[in-house]
Amino acid sequence: MTLLMVTEVCMKRAVLGLAAVGLALGGAVAAVASPAEGGIPQLESSGVEFSGGHYKLNRPGVNHGAFEWRGRLTDTLVADRHNVYVDVQVQGHDWVRYYGKQRSSVLLRQSNWNGAQRYIGEAKLRVCRDRGSLHPDNCAPLQTFSHDWDRG
Repeated sequence: MTLLMVTEVCMKRAVLGLAAVGLALGGAVAAVASPAEGGIPQLESSGVEFSGGHYKLNRPGVNHGAFEWRGRLTDTLVADRHNVYVDVQVQGHDWVRYYGKQRSSVLLRQSNWNGAQRYIGEAKLRVCRDRGSLHPDNCAPLQTFSHDWDRG
């Protein structure tokens, strides 16, 4: 082998070694910045139930860094003529309301984010029965979901 061939082989090995190190470091960074996700416990109050819930707080740059959630919202008091709803609040925004269907059950799947931010660090969710303007709504306990993206 000539000196040129030996140098070329050494260069290829060096480039492949650097690529392997880059892939290993890239995998470690991706593991640290994976989404925070999990199940939402069953939420219930008089007349309303939310079950089969799941949430995900996306990492920065993925789906607007949104808070994604899903679950089944059920009106459990069909004779009361009141509707049910899910309220969601992400940091920096007001509450957003998603209504169910009276005397029925609906599967909700939503994505909430703040367009001025790269990601959501905290989100709140509650389910309630809308009792009209004369009576206060009754709600299940508030659920808070958070992740500190600066810590990983």
